Amino acid sequence: MMRDWDAAYHNSGAVPNAQELFDQWVERSKAFRESSKNQLDIAYGSGEREKLDLFFPQGTEASKGLVMIVHGGYWKAFDKSAFSHLAKGAIEMGYTVAIPSYDLCPDTNIINITNQMQQALEVASEQVKGPIHLTGHSAGGHLVARLGCKNRMIPNSITSRIKHILGISGVYDLRPIRRTAMNDTLHIDEAEALAESPVLHEPLDNLRFTGWVGAEELAEFRRQNAAHCAMWGGFETQITAYEDPGKNHFTVVEALEQPDSLLLTTMLNT
Repeated sequence: MMRDWDAAYHNSGAVPNAQELFDQWVERSKAFRESSKNQLDIAYGSGEREKLDLFFPQGTEASKGLVMIVHGGYWKAFDKSAFSHLAKGAIEMGYTVAIPSYDLCPDTNIINITNQMQQALEVASEQVKGPIHLTGHSAGGHLVARLGCKNRMIPNSITSRIKHILGISGVYDLRPIRRTAMNDTLHIDEAEALAESPVLHEPLDNLRFTGWVGAEELAEFRRQNAAHCAMWGGFETQITAYEDPGKNHFTVVEALEQPDSLLLTTMLNT
């Protein structure tokens, strides 16, 4: 029986009010930028979209460290401006938050996007001292997991500071995406699918990784989460797989706005 791969990865089709949620993200992000302590559009490269925003905790106490949040959109949609509000929870818990943009397919490829996120991490880590926590949603979950792969060759001065990577609804195996219609935009070939699937690579030694997914998500995302955690559990890593009750692919990120939510306490309390 042939599988409908388009339906298996069509999150907007599975969540009837998806566009309403997207519109709310933009509005909440704009309001948050206007009310927060921040530094916007810090260049991490020379490209127009190679910029990140930093959001700082209020008050005079020193930051506890860096949280980098990488947005989703199947590597072909959105930018950092729709996700500023997701910094709210971590800054209220005393952390500085970096949210980068990146180039989008088909104008670039996923290999280059991964490179850009490494550059963003390197620049943000220079700006903010202390431990580093990485999280990302959907395509962003894939990208932060890639930053946890040994073959990224990230300097030890940075990897030694990474305390936890938490992927939210990540796509960790790109091979099924090649079977979807959206690959007409992504142009993932076999070589890129093999090179850029975190599930096929060895994680950093002693990495702590949590795969977080909504319990109400499409079956394929729950499978991806479980499969990736199972594979990385075979190394010298601390791995947790969690399905968040009642959450779908888009509501699952709401916990990033809520200080002391289970998601944030899981990620930050090391």
